[in-house]
Amino acid sequence: MLTGSPTLALVVLGLPAASFLALALLRPLRRAGRLAGGVSITAIGAAFGAACLLWLRATSRAPLTSPSTSWAWIPADGEPMATVGVMVDELSMTMAVLVTLVSFLVQLYSLAYLVDEPAPSLGRYYAYHSLFAFSMLGLVLAPSFVQMFVFWELVGLCSYLLIGFWYDRPAAARAAAKAFWITKLGDLGFVAGIVMLWASAGTFDFWTLFGQAAGGTLPTEGLATIMFLIYLGAVGKSAQFPLHIWLPDAMEGPTPVSALIHAATMVTAGVFMVTRAFPLFGLVPDVLVLVAWVGAFTALLAASMACVESDIKRVLAYSTVSQLGYMMAAAGAGAPGEAFAHLVTHGVFKALLFLGAGVVIHLFHTNDVFRMGGLTGLPAVWVPFVLATLALAGIWPLPGFFTKEAILAGVLEGGFVGPFVLLAAGAFLTAFYMFRVVFLAFFAPAHGGHHGHHHVPTLMAAVCWTLAGLTVALGLRTALVGEHHPAPAWLPWLSLALALGGVGLAWSMYRRGVPDPAVVAAALRPLEWMARRRYGLDGLFAAAYRWGLLALASLVGWVDRYVVDGVLNVLSAWTLQGGDRLRRLQTGLAQDYVYGVALGALCLLVLARWAWS
Repeated sequence: MLTGSPTLALVVLGLPAASFLALALLRPLRRAGRLAGGVSITAIGAAFGAACLLWLRATSRAPLTSPSTSWAWIPADGEPMATVGVMVDELSMTMAVLVTLVSFLVQLYSLAYLVDEPAPSLGRYYAYHSLFAFSMLGLVLAPSFVQMFVFWELVGLCSYLLIGFWYDRPAAARAAAKAFWITKLGDLGFVAGIVMLWASAGTFDFWTLFGQAAGGTLPTEGLATIMFLIYLGAVGKSAQFPLHIWLPDAMEGPTPVSALIHAATMVTAGVFMVTRAFPLFGLVPDVLVLVAWVGAFTALLAASMACVESDIKRVLAYSTVSQLGYMMAAAGAGAPGEAFAHLVTHGVFKALLFLGAGVVIHLFHTNDVFRMGGLTGLPAVWVPFVLATLALAGIWPLPGFFTKEAILAGVLEGGFVGPFVLLAAGAFLTAFYMFRVVFLAFFAPAHGGHHGHHHVPTLMAAVCWTLAGLTVALGLRTALVGEHHPAPAWLPWLSLALALGGVGLAWSMYRRGVPDPAVVAAALRPLEWMARRRYGLDGLFAAAYRWGLLALASLVGWVDRYVVDGVLNVLSAWTLQGGDRLRRLQTGLAQDYVYGVALGALCLLVLARWAWS
């Protein structure tokens, strides 16, 4: 490793940690509001600069024996059971740059978006942001499964705190609890898997495990079960079917929070974990087949639900679920590089979509796209959002076109024809539902003549334009100097045709009324009815909770009250009754007690004589 890299990586990790500790422990600073924001923004900005420097080093150096630096954590005989440290390679540093960049821009944006938030509440908000950045960076830089899991759980805690930031709103409190517990279902598998992996391989360290996998010394007995359990952690965190139901409800948090943890960073932790551990997943092809099919199905399922959603943030949430499905499908098809490339580009333009949606919500004070419109005269509002939408839809030469085509090529090359068809249908629907939002929210006539107040805070606009510029730059860089993956000659044209077809259908339906959206909804009534009700999955989980978990809790409560407590109560009653009867032996007469002592002594003498003989 290059001299100084571990120290600089610790600086990247330590700056947001120091910011959190300062805001958490220094109450006057936390209650200062905007000053607290300044501390948090300065710390994450410096961390971004350090991460960029490390990324340049990681991408320009020659391969090393080990990219990780570790220190003993949990001692044991011989080698320590677990270590703590940092892993500085191209994968981790690219992710660290994305996390710090998006965190920095979201925190800047929040100063304007939450301008009316009370100062103590704003300080608490930035304390949560600093803790989240520290947790996510710790996950990214982890050199072992056990350290990754610790920060994995911290990320879940931060998600709970940020989603429920407005905890006085019942919907936000419920959404935070739902996100926490649904992701914990997957985490149960994750922790079981890494413990079983340690029992099998004797280590948690990534580099050691990868060496065993490459050298053929990693025990393969039970490895499929182990990696499936680890994959369950990614299913919860990255909102894969059927544990995707928490993410749309998580939109109850502030819009900048949605941009941060539900577009660019927290939800991609599962994809990052699968990509990081791919040398292990590559040894269990049956699990990869499952990953590919679940990812492709998730992509299409979420896209269908986005087509009928009217809340702009929920449309973007379903879009995130769908794109995470694309990434997982690519990883399952044996193309983890393509999955990670889409993760990075998607993180940039999806953050822009959420922050752009925040601008529109700021103007109209509603999330309903049918109550927006009339913004054609404000290019500063709609141009960044449309650029991000074009990128998400996969229009050349924006980055989404290249990464999505690479995913389709990787899935097809892996021989996954079924997932390829599902992803292709999802690509068409993505362009359709995103431009449905564009035509309704920006270019439709203003609802009821209401145009909102058209003042967009300069800071919010500047952040959106910055992300728009990065989106265009990523696309142009890929078009000019990027790597082009081998693919059938017809595939780029198919990908572009699907995107343009979705855009054209959205334009025809929502700008020209041909066909009439109401007529289409009526023709597809069963499917539309199911999609609006999320295909009954939320109800299924609610029923499982109500009739399964609560029924089990009631049964356990009955056993505790009437069996366990009942037995104890009976024994207590018998003891009291025995005490009452023995109490009658107490006459209060001294001579009776003398007779008793004498009788007892006589019995003891007889027993002693009998035992001796």
